[in-house]
Amino acid sequence: QVQLVESGGGLVQAGGSLILSCAASGRTFSGYRMGWFRQAPGKEREFVAAISRPGGDTIYGDAVKGRFTISRDNAKSAVYLHMNTLKPEDTAVYYCAASASWTVLRPVSDDFGYWGQGTQVTVSS
Repeated sequence: QVQLVESGGGLVQAGGSLILSCAASGRTFSGYRMGWFRQAPGKEREFVAAISRPGGDTIYGDAVKGRFTISRDNAKSAVYLHMNTLKPEDTAVYYCAASASWTVLRPVSDDFGYWGQGTQVTVSS
């Protein structure tokens, strides 16, 4: 079991950057694959990014590939999402998630059993 708390959301202008953080509780953080998802009002939850336990492998959703970077610091029990060249369509609640899965990294929410409460990101045009 792991508890997750996101932070760093806010209001930014299109073209700007923002860094989201996710702090995990406990001493088992390195045992989890980590990911970010987002959900806009009236939309389905969308995969954003995922990272392997050591941090060597990453995958991204098509909408954010080349603009967002996921990273982790196992010593700090934290995962980050660096968001660049933000667009209005990036506006959503962003959720941190943890997975105990040992499959190849894949962009499916069912692989993630633990979720944070979310942080709002709003991008103005």
